[in-house]
Order: sequence, then structure tokens, then C-alpha cells
Amino acid sequence: MTLRSLRPRSLAAASLATVAALSLSACGSSDDSGSGSRSGSDSASGSGSTRTVKTAMGDVEVREAPERVVVLDTAELDSALTLGVKPVGSTHADVASGFLDYLPEDRVAGIEDVGRMMTPNLEAIAALKPDLILTSKVRHGDKYAELSKIAPTVMTENTGYPWKDNFRLHAQALGKQAEAKKVTAAYAQHVADVTKALGGAEKAAATEVSMVRFVEGADIRIYGRKNYIATILADVGLGRPAIVDKAKDGFSYDVSPEKIDLADADAVFHSTYGDPKKAKETETTGGGLWKNMDAVKNGKVFPVDDQLWIQGIGYTAADKILDELRAGLTA
Repeated sequence: MTLRSLRPRSLAAASLATVAALSLSACGSSDDSGSGSRSGSDSASGSGSTRTVKTAMGDVEVREAPERVVVLDTAELDSALTLGVKPVGSTHADVASGFLDYLPEDRVAGIEDVGRMMTPNLEAIAALKPDLILTSKVRHGDKYAELSKIAPTVMTENTGYPWKDNFRLHAQALGKQAEAKKVTAAYAQHVADVTKALGGAEKAAATEVSMVRFVEGADIRIYGRKNYIATILADVGLGRPAIVDKAKDGFSYDVSPEKIDLADADAVFHSTYGDPKKAKETETTGGGLWKNMDAVKNGKVFPVDDQLWIQGIGYTAADKILDELRAGLTA
């Protein structure tokens, strides 16, 4: 059974010298230190007042209402679109569709592609004359000095597990705090609706759910409690199998196909990153251990979209995931 058709709703959801030259012409004066507070770019979108945003790299001065935003990761793209902001530029994920496929085409149309997520094209970013750049230290901390010369750069410390805190920082940087409160309130109501549909908190807690990811070039991941998807499962109040508590740093417990039965639970959701054969999905799901799992025998195994469940990391993605959880667990 696949859940990709069961999504009824969603929230409204380069050299340093060259880059410096481009950013000076595009953005006016810049702070060559690449650290501490810095002001927004007046020439990019006119003069205006600024405010201080506390980031993983220190205090950053940003415009009250940024108009030309560039995002460098999938979480930041989800945040911006969720808050009604269409970035002028974004990196692309390492997928055939470029931007993740759960995002409506009309929402991403016109966004300039500024390179792969881990290797953004700094010249392309500077050419867009941004007045704000959103990313994280874990992704692009090594590029902070260059990025800060192009525009005020707001970085969260990490991505994934702290996505809700990151969203609040993104909203602050974008000047969209009021909109953010509406988004989080709507999400809380959606969570409550799903928990109720599952029979209430007690029944949800008694339903153990596994999230398995087949990854090309790596072992199979049984996701633990400290990652994006785990937070959504926890919000609904779903139980988790005991194996998740052995996850390294809470992220995932990695296994070979010969140990896939450790992922067994009342329901198993699974996704694949890369080629199914190279990711061992074909081998695993065709084997006896998989077929003998209780979840498989009971028809409670659901293939889901990796781009949505694992890579999206935001409220627009979370809203769709909640719908798929409800559809699968109440079927």
C-alpha cells in the first residue's frame, strides 16, 4: 500500500574575491570580518530599519521586512513557503525534481536555483542581490564569512530534530512571527485531530510505529527518537518499538537486511533514498525476515515518499505527514 495518493490537505500552507566584488556592487558596504552584528543591504531593496536576530553565529542585523530571501536548505525553503514568503533563490536537493516533490509546483515556480545544497554557487547567490540568507551552521558554517559579505546570514545551529525552534528563528528573521503563531496553532490542532482519530491518547500510545529508511550506500536505518519524523510521531503520542532506544545519539539504529526484523512494530512506514536495489530495499522487502514481520502480515506496512517524510523538515511537510499517518493507521 502506498500513501502518496492519500494527502487530503496541507497548511497554506567561485572565489572569495569574485564573490566579494559581486556583493559589494550588489549589496553596498559589507562587514569583512564575517562575524558579529551586521546591517542589512540598503541597495538591495531600499533603506529601512533593522532589528537584531540572535543566531548560531552571533547577533545579526536584518531588515524589518526582507524582500529578497535566499535559502540554502530544504528546511529553510519549507519555512519560507509555509510563512508565505517565496525566496528569490534556493539550493536544490539531490533529487531528480530539484526542489522536493511535496512542494506545489506553483509555490516554487520562479525560484532561482543557486546550486546543490552542500555546494551553493556563491556568485549566483550574490547576483540575486539578497537582503537575507537562511541556512544552518551544520550545513554551511564553513561558508559563513563569504555568505555574510553577500547579505545578512541567519544560521540555526543544526537541522532536523530542532526544526520547531529553527522555524521560530526563521520567522523572526523574516518578520513573520504573527504568521508563525497561526501555523503552529494549526499544527497543534491537526495533531489533536489525528490523535483523536486513532482512538485517543491511550490507544495511540499503545500503537508502536517504526520508521525505516533504505539508503543507497549505507546500512538500513531504523529511526530513533531524535530526528524530524520522530518528533511528529511523538506529537501524536504514538508508541515506538524498544529498538529505537538503541539508536546512536538518538538518531538511528542501523542494521543489515539480516536484522530487519528488529524494526517490527504494529505499523512500519518506510522510505528509500537512491536506487532501491543499491539501497537494499528490493533485497530486504523480498526476504523472509521482512515477510514474517507482524506488521507485514497484518497489512500495516506503508511505503512513503522520502522527500516528504525525511527531507522536507518543516510544517508544510509535517501537515502532509500527519494526514498520511492518519490514513495508514486508521485503514
